[in-house]
Amino acid sequence: MKLKDTTEMMNSDDYTERFKAEYLQLRIRIEGLEEMLEGYKYNTLEFEPSCSYELLHAQLASMKAYQAVLKERARIEHIKLY
Repeated sequence: MKLKDTTEMMNSDDYTERFKAEYLQLRIRIEGLEEMLEGYKYNTLEFEPSCSYELLHAQLASMKAYQAVLKERARIEHIKLY
C-alpha cells in the first residue's frame, strides 16, 4: 500500500475511516524510514542525507511511540486497524 491509496479514507465522513487512514499512513512512513535507515547504516543510499543517522533514528522512535498510542486508542474504541 502507498500513501495515495489512503486518500479516499482520509476524505471519509466516518472518523473511523480517517483514523484507519492515519494509522496506515504512519505505518507506510515508518516502513520507509526504516528502509532509509538501513541504507544509511550500510552506506547503500543513492543520496547523501542532510540529517544525522541519530536524528532520523530519533524520528523513527517518536513515530513508533505515536503508532503505539494509535493502536491503544483503536483497541479502546474498538476500531479494527487491519
